[in-house]
Amino acid sequence: MTIELKPETEALIEGDIRQDGPYPSAQAYVEHAIRLLHDHESWLVSNKALIGARIEEGYAASLRGDLEGEDQVRATMAARKLAWTPQEK
Repeated sequence: MTIELKPETEALIEGDIRQDGPYPSAQAYVEHAIRLLHDHESWLVSNKALIGARIEEGYAASLRGDLEGEDQVRATMAARKLAWTPQEK
């Protein structure tokens, strides 16, 4: 299979490879990107009902006026990020 990329996409890939990343070649880089995209799309398909339900919940909350303020949203997201990020010892 032959795929033609836009020059700016080729430059992006080449730049990432030159930065001593984990990809020894453009082929390895693109193969990894395709695997990530495939996993992402598969996750979306597998979780379509859950995503739809969460959107509906949020929409219903907005109609009721039950929305969190900006400060609360930022605090919640900071806490989630902290929980996902490995902690230094």
